[in-house]
Amino acid sequence: MSVTEDFLTTLEEQEIVDAIQTAEKNTSGEIRVHIEAQNEKPPFERAQEVFFSLNMNMTLARNGVLFYVNVSNKSFVILGDEGINKVVESDFWDCTKDIVLEHFKEKKFKDGLVAGILRAGERLKAYFPFQADDTNELPNEISKS
Repeated sequence: MSVTEDFLTTLEEQEIVDAIQTAEKNTSGEIRVHIEAQNEKPPFERAQEVFFSLNMNMTLARNGVLFYVNVSNKSFVILGDEGINKVVESDFWDCTKDIVLEHFKEKKFKDGLVAGILRAGERLKAYFPFQADDTNELPNEISKS
């Protein structure tokens, strides 16, 4: 098995996808999770590359959110698009990141991602509420490299 396959079971991955679907019922924001086995670039820089490679900057309201995990160096980044960053306070993601990291410290990776995703959906609801005509602009599946 690869490092990314060892990180989460198939069932845990499905629970994360389910959390994305639940979170996106609250907000027009688009949430993705990317798990990477290894990369030597600084985590934030690499998360930005992944963000653009997944076309997360192409949402209509520029309200994509990436949960990036590098398994080998145990790094984690939450990255929001410019539509979000223009309207939220500078520490908007801190409480969400803290929830995820609390679980990660206990090696409860799925629980951390699920809790963070649900929290992100709730927080984004205030700025980007779900609209009746919203469409799912990005896939909900976990991407890996």
